[in-house]
Amino acid sequence: MSVDPLRTAMGLQSAGVRLILASASPARLGVLRAAGIDPVVRVSDVDEDATAAALVDPSPDGLVTALAEAKVRAVLSELTTGFGDAVVIGCDSMLHVGGELVGKPGTAAAAQRRWRQLAGATAELLTGHAVVRLDRGEPGEVASGTQATVIRFGTPSGAELDAYLASGEPQQVAGGFTLDGLGGWFVEGVDGDPSSVIGISLPLTRRLLHEVGVDVVSLWRRTE
Repeated sequence: MSVDPLRTAMGLQSAGVRLILASASPARLGVLRAAGIDPVVRVSDVDEDATAAALVDPSPDGLVTALAEAKVRAVLSELTTGFGDAVVIGCDSMLHVGGELVGKPGTAAAAQRRWRQLAGATAELLTGHAVVRLDRGEPGEVASGTQATVIRFGTPSGAELDAYLASGEPQQVAGGFTLDGLGGWFVEGVDGDPSSVIGISLPLTRRLLHEVGVDVVSLWRRTE
């Protein structure tokens, strides 16, 4: 009799564990769905600026991890007892460039200034991750970490940059660029984990899930 490794792994824990994504990001949702997981989405609505301002001299890694943890805490406070056996994950990404940690530009003018700095340069994208296991509705094991990935940027022409700014995309994403959207045309290469650049590192997430007692294969969608 053959042994199904997926069923074997699922037998190590409750098959009813669900993954709750504490994010409104369609990019993070897309990464998880492409990797076989259909998470429950709960938007954290965390004031990132206020959370960051409350930290005392955080390191770059510490800042993005703290923001990810804040998103998880916010979602945990709103969950009902219906999520008895689950794991909640939150993420936050910022770009480390020129000795400064930057998030979403917010305006076209700010995105234009950012791209003047990025064109032809390299920068490091940091994505903080936080995972909390729910056991019968109660928060249990916690794990967190940061994934760093080096981005090598191309140099868009003036017309290309104007068109990119007009699209509105760079204003709304960490660092002012995407890898899986229009911004991908202007990224020459990635040294590290591409999924982290999109918003959630699959390798790091797998390790953090293992730390809280969840095998990632048990979260894969069933195809039968």
